[in-house]
Amino acid sequence: MDFADYRHLLFERRPDGVLLITINRPDRMNATDEVLHNELVRVWPDVSSDPETRVAVITGAGRAFSAGGDLAMVQTQIGNFPKMAGIMREAAAIVYNIIDCEKPIISAINGVAVGAGLAVAIMADISIMAEEARITDGHIRLGVGAGDHAAIIWPLLCGMAKAKYYLLTADFIDGREAERIGLVSRCVPGEQLMPTAFEVATAGPSARSTTGCARPARSSTPRSPSRC
Repeated sequence: MDFADYRHLLFERRPDGVLLITINRPDRMNATDEVLHNELVRVWPDVSSDPETRVAVITGAGRAFSAGGDLAMVQTQIGNFPKMAGIMREAAAIVYNIIDCEKPIISAINGVAVGAGLAVAIMADISIMAEEARITDGHIRLGVGAGDHAAIIWPLLCGMAKAKYYLLTADFIDGREAERIGLVSRCVPGEQLMPTAFEVATAGPSARSTTGCARPARSSTPRSPSRC
């Protein structure tokens, strides 16, 4: 599998079939522009079909995992319904393509995670978060409801009461609190994040057939519009 055509995702093959994926726009805190947003859709089918990959680990370059949508991309949607609808379809596809990926996915949440980046971080089979990292679903601050990933999986992970609280307040959650309420799998000091992620990756299963319960099954009912 050739990953050379990706512009904002870096790929590093590591021992034992581990594929490290790095979101690489550190100058913009890895915010998603149109290119990166599309790449976060396409990458999971490619990972799923890659014979050399046993498990994928995804993290962010620099001090952020992904700081949400790039404002330049958001501005292009103002008054442009076809553009907005296309981004919404892609946002849903990020979630469902992760669900469909046949390889286990581990997120190493090294810093702030918002928007599409947060969807990737939380939809991973195993999510490992640095203590100082912070996450939020900030859609309510824009006057819209939480997107697909939050509606699908937050109540399953941390319970309906906590999910409603954080999704309706858009409060930031640090690593310790995210682990305490069950929103992420583990919380570790920042310097231990990547070693821990690789340790888990090399010890884990080689196919989703044994971890199918990690995410909800795909529903046959129509998808609601996404706002990731």
